[in-house]
Amino acid sequence: MIRVLQCVNNMHRAGLETMLMNYYRSMDRTKLQFDFLTHRPEKSDYDDEILSLGGRVFYAPRLLPQNYPAYFRYMKQFWADHPEYQIVHAHIDSMSYLPLLTAKEAGVPVRIAHSHNTSIDLDYKYPLKLFFKGRLSSVANYRCACGQEAGKFLFGDEDFTVIPNAIDGDRFLFDARTREEMRAELGISQDEFVIGHVGRLCHQKNHRFLLKIFTSVLKQRPNALLLLVGTGEKESAIRRQAQELGIDSRVRFLGSRGNVDQLYQAMDVLVLPSLFEGVPVVGIEAQFSDLPCVFSDKVPNEVKISEKTVFLSLEQPPEVWAEAILDCEKTPRVRGGEAYRSTRYNIENAHSTLEDYYMAIAKTLP
Repeated sequence: MIRVLQCVNNMHRAGLETMLMNYYRSMDRTKLQFDFLTHRPEKSDYDDEILSLGGRVFYAPRLLPQNYPAYFRYMKQFWADHPEYQIVHAHIDSMSYLPLLTAKEAGVPVRIAHSHNTSIDLDYKYPLKLFFKGRLSSVANYRCACGQEAGKFLFGDEDFTVIPNAIDGDRFLFDARTREEMRAELGISQDEFVIGHVGRLCHQKNHRFLLKIFTSVLKQRPNALLLLVGTGEKESAIRRQAQELGIDSRVRFLGSRGNVDQLYQAMDVLVLPSLFEGVPVVGIEAQFSDLPCVFSDKVPNEVKISEKTVFLSLEQPPEVWAEAILDCEKTPRVRGGEAYRSTRYNIENAHSTLEDYYMAIAKTLP
């Protein structure tokens, strides 16, 4: 059996983590097994399931500059204790440089960098991330990406392999009964217009602009409701802004949820005004639910699988976004069929993509 070490920040319910779990659940685990090196001290949402599938979870120090000495000590010992890993796959964009550097120094033969985004977060580590991005090719000898734009962003002209952000498609297909049940459970009346957003409450997702858009929607549709699914460091700031705009009574913070497939059923439109994205898993999930989607033009067009999905420039004012969102109210939803099931984003079609990729690499190992 081949064990692949997946390097992530954590294994909470977010895009790349959910994508990894979709592949992990569907692969032949008698031939291939995943273990996870996380960079958070606390347990994550998927940890128990990973253990139940035969995987292991390790907790390395956070990748903060003040932790680097401790991190390198931890990783030196880690590789000494775990010589079984011949393939390490890092999913933390430019920060993948650090675990892959330690893997190279330890003699791990296969070191994969995986791009999941088309830009870098503007935080205090931004200069370091730029430096690591420029050095990534010196430590990674294989490259993957969720899409073409994400790959070109992180790797430039170097070759890379696209691994689709595949989902369990049947789980997300629209169901009218589930819609009624979820709206009743959430206390949403049938005449309320529900705008949804699923994602981390962080700078990248552009909630500041989303709340301005929603304010414009409320001027025309006073009983509209905004559901925010997810957690993150910007939650307090987003709550304050909602209060300042006087719309907090119409905004619901649902936190991290394990039933996001059911929450899509309760929504009338999904809105992602993101500042940058790779290929957002939530966008694929929502389209499988036949949910109309309004995305920013910073979301790669590769994600589009439904004619009910439109892209708008972030240069457009909130009022223009509001009009596009309200137009979605006229769109009936149906239970999707082969149009969705046949796409490369359905795990039934893509499940062997990652497994075959690893097995081909394994054949090159001594």
